[in-house]
Amino acid sequence: MSTPLYLAPRLESRLESLLDRPDFLHQLTRALGSPLNIVLPDQIAENVQRFQDVYDRHRLSGTVYFAHKANRSSALVRRLADTAAHIDIASIGELQHALGCGFAPERIMATGPKSSEFLWLAARTGVIVNADSTGELEQLAAIVTKHQLPRVRVLLRLCDFESSGVTVMSRRSRFGTPVAEVPRLLDAMETHRDCVELIGLAYHLDTIGLAEKATALDGCLKVMADCSARGLRPRAIDIGGGFGVDYLADGNQWDEYTSELTNAVLGKRPPLTWRGHGYGLRSEQGTLRGALGLYPAHRPVAGPRYLDELLTSQAPSLGRPLATQLLENLYDLHIEPGRALVDQCGIALARVLEVRDTSGGDCFVRLEMNASDVSLEEHGVLMDPVLVPRPGDDDQAASGPVGAYLIGNLCLEADFITRRLVHFPRRPRVGDLLAFVNTAGYFMDFSADHALHQPIARKVAVYRDGAEWRWCLDENYWPNICTGEDS
Repeated sequence: MSTPLYLAPRLESRLESLLDRPDFLHQLTRALGSPLNIVLPDQIAENVQRFQDVYDRHRLSGTVYFAHKANRSSALVRRLADTAAHIDIASIGELQHALGCGFAPERIMATGPKSSEFLWLAARTGVIVNADSTGELEQLAAIVTKHQLPRVRVLLRLCDFESSGVTVMSRRSRFGTPVAEVPRLLDAMETHRDCVELIGLAYHLDTIGLAEKATALDGCLKVMADCSARGLRPRAIDIGGGFGVDYLADGNQWDEYTSELTNAVLGKRPPLTWRGHGYGLRSEQGTLRGALGLYPAHRPVAGPRYLDELLTSQAPSLGRPLATQLLENLYDLHIEPGRALVDQCGIALARVLEVRDTSGGDCFVRLEMNASDVSLEEHGVLMDPVLVPRPGDDDQAASGPVGAYLIGNLCLEADFITRRLVHFPRRPRVGDLLAFVNTAGYFMDFSADHALHQPIARKVAVYRDGAEWRWCLDENYWPNICTGEDS
């Protein structure tokens, strides 16, 4: 048998403490069914403070906006409303949800594609609008004029920044106005200044590259000067999200797995995946082709640390740290973390329904969930679930390590929760739970649906009350009632 390849998840104290209570987790799934999503509201408050610590270290002012699309939870948003954070919403439903969870309009920013109805509600409630184009800005101004509304605060989202000096490769974005078209955008801003108030510039890049983001921030600093020359007075730069999460406990495991996956694709070792799936890699006559289409699950520079690294970076055209440039110009810095702000904030639980061996020697573990309930592989994230033994099962190591494919409860060949072989310290058994940890960022409900009339996971909020864990339905959580250890 080949040496087991593990991808152990990174666990901080709050999640680790919860997993140390298997009796509590089994009670929840018996009462509320499988799959079951658990969120930890107090963790999001701690994460806000970690980002704020970076601001304090660089002596910067500004705002942390939670990208609401990362999770639909009411408990997380209500707990967030009880902090200094603001919220970024990208639909009418998210705007209504944020208002209902306790966010005042001045703490809400509307981003993303916007219908006329969305713009009307944003203008009517007085939230900040992150305008994506000249057309959207003009549409907003027309709504304000027609309905005689107060001026709306706006940021202008930009894209396609030009680098100076060393060429920085950057993927084009479908969002924002190209920097080359800024003069026309500012012309529109001046024309409609009775309807809209420019408070800042913004960008949101689909990349983890620090150099690309530094180039974009440097570009925004230049456009801020252009705005001032026109008599406009923006005071903030919003650098979006993309700070990332470090999902794995051990970087060596990640390096070993990706190396062995390459060997498997090339036929140099037994397959690591169902039917030789290569996650974007393939072999052509013994030559490796393609690109690994996986999220870099081991990212030690992620979240607040990534923000710190960006602010410490030199401004490409100005030759000094970006934080210094922001500070000297007295500009506020806004950020929109989604995944990073709900790091360590959730678990998806699934009950083991069947464990069976095939004639080909494979082991299948069928779960009471499907691939849309915990869409890790859809988002390219590989990490092992934690085995939570059924109550009273003390013989945990009897079978030794075993590899298995995790399959879902849909009548579909494609319903694989993991197309890779997952190794467990012992063979799972019917009635055990598998806990997929750190799933609050996009994995819980971003893809969930009622396929084949299978139920969508219910969601509960858990919090510490002294030494005990307490829980309530997600929709019943309120910070003033469900008092956690950090409330």
